[in-house]
Amino acid sequence: MAVKKTVRPTGKRSVPALKKKEVVTVDNEAKSKEAIEKYREYLVSERNYSEFTINSYISDICEFKDFLTSEQMGTLITARSLHARNFMTRLFNSNFKKKSIARKLSSLKTFYRYLITEKIVDKNPFELIESPKVEKSLPRFLYKEEIEKIFSSIDTTTAIGKRNLAIMEVLYGSGLRVSELVSLEIKDLDFSNAMIKVFGKGSKERYVPMNLRTIDALNSYIHIGRTELILKVETTSPSELFVNRNGGALTARGVRVIINKILEDAAESIHVYPHMLRHTFATHLLDGGADLRSVQEMLGHSNLSTTQIYTHVSTEQLKKSMENHPRQINNRK
Repeated sequence: MAVKKTVRPTGKRSVPALKKKEVVTVDNEAKSKEAIEKYREYLVSERNYSEFTINSYISDICEFKDFLTSEQMGTLITARSLHARNFMTRLFNSNFKKKSIARKLSSLKTFYRYLITEKIVDKNPFELIESPKVEKSLPRFLYKEEIEKIFSSIDTTTAIGKRNLAIMEVLYGSGLRVSELVSLEIKDLDFSNAMIKVFGKGSKERYVPMNLRTIDALNSYIHIGRTELILKVETTSPSELFVNRNGGALTARGVRVIINKILEDAAESIHVYPHMLRHTFATHLLDGGADLRSVQEMLGHSNLSTTQIYTHVSTEQLKKSMENHPRQINNRK
């Protein structure tokens, strides 16, 4: 007769390995989402990046997050260098442009450096991956004749027209980024010294000069145009300098819509984006004899090398001007 063995309980409840793994994965997934939100807040409050830039960073991070999920490689918190290399291989095989790949890599490197600083992870899986070499393209700019034609097309008899001219004058006349422009307040304007106090990337404060045309456009907008527009606000008017047609604070997206409308009214077929006016500001300053360090200071660039690209733009413009030289024309015959 077989003896039936009795198994005594040990006092510890065993947990199936699969369920244990699932608990850890869910926990890390929650941490990943929390990390992304914390990083977003950091970019807004500490880095003072524009909404467009922040959305680009978050989009790149979420793309890597989705890749890890689809390939069952874990989460952003548990990602390692092998996962990062596999992701980069996927990007290269998907025929992304080198510039796009370089941007995504930069976004992810910066994100993980932040996570290390916050002690959320201990290693940066992208740290040793080299960025693809990207040929630097020269910034596009407008010629003086094009600028004058666009400005003269704005109907300044209306409140909206006065606002639009002031926007264009600040972007072109002082070289501000759109994110800097929409965050300006009236108190940031020092008319007596012809200066604008600007809060740039990383909450860095700088002062940028205003020219006479910018001052005239701003005075006309503030005392007439803005006053009329904020009458439409039933509650307290916004502290921001530039407002939309309903009296609320103007957004970066709103500025792009405004510039598109101005070009449409000017019957210009050229494609102009807000940052192009900043490029034009820097190029025209250097063409006029401004020194590189001064332009760097006005643009708020941390590195001089970032500003130096505009010297190449000026050189290209000089070469183009040489095409009208009699000797050059004779050689074509």
